Amino acid sequence: MFLASFFINIVEPCDAKELEGPVERLTSKSCSPPQHVAASTGHSVTLVDTSEDILKKSIKGIEGSLKRVVKKKYADKPEAGEQFIQKVLQNVSYSTDAGSTVQSTDLVLEAIVENLKIKQGLFGGLDKLAPAHTIFASNTSSLPISDIASSTTRLDRFGGLHFFNPVPMMKLVEVIGTSATSQETFDSLLNFSKALGKTPVSCKDTPGFIVNRLLVPYMMEAIRLHERGHGSKEDIDIAMKLGAGYPMGPFELLDYVGLDTAKFIMDGWSAMDPGNPLFGQSELLNKLVAEGKFGKKTGEGFYKYK
Repeated sequence: MFLASFFINIVEPCDAKELEGPVERLTSKSCSPPQHVAASTGHSVTLVDTSEDILKKSIKGIEGSLKRVVKKKYADKPEAGEQFIQKVLQNVSYSTDAGSTVQSTDLVLEAIVENLKIKQGLFGGLDKLAPAHTIFASNTSSLPISDIASSTTRLDRFGGLHFFNPVPMMKLVEVIGTSATSQETFDSLLNFSKALGKTPVSCKDTPGFIVNRLLVPYMMEAIRLHERGHGSKEDIDIAMKLGAGYPMGPFELLDYVGLDTAKFIMDGWSAMDPGNPLFGQSELLNKLVAEGKFGKKTGEGFYKYK
């Protein structure tokens, strides 16, 4: 099964004859799923959201991203670069009507707010309108795929596709299967990721999958190390950059990700597994979030950015 289109970002190949196997559509909802990458790799993308203003801003964001690509890739061929931009943009459309859009979709890739009930509500409604063959997938970074899927009747056609920001730059995609995900569905998600030029890795439906399951506890332990007085945040960041070769230290990374996001993830994991010491709370993190210091996006987190 070859997935060809996705919604709330909808992706459909420009030329179905070039595809091998049955042609299908895929659907995804979000501000930052792989719409740019999908459009650039010959897919027709329909962005779907409740706000037309947000959709227009998303289109402008894609244009800006394409211009940055062209500046590097077509530095000596400006006309070819402009043609590339126009070709990609021809593959992009948008809609505020998720119900009608999903009726001609092969894969629904959701990337809305990390709230289980909201995700379940979205998928539960779409499940009643989508064709029987349509595969549903979530771009969640922390919530159990099986819990999200429970609101639908297509458990065998439900999985996870976790992309990493910035999507055009990051090659990895975590492909998540639940105990109910069929092999055909899982293979379709793997093949779709490869069609976007990404490198997929197979993951089980466990907290954080692979990357975040290792990365988030690492960042939290850095905070606890600092709380115990065993190192300043500056020294811990320098140590991990120069000693482990990481591009960013854990406190720099936390500020980049968002302290509110880190706390939200840990709160969720702690609720699922309250006895796990890796998921323990941090007083310092809780204090900063309570003060509205979320990191770079608010101008201050562990560091100041004003």
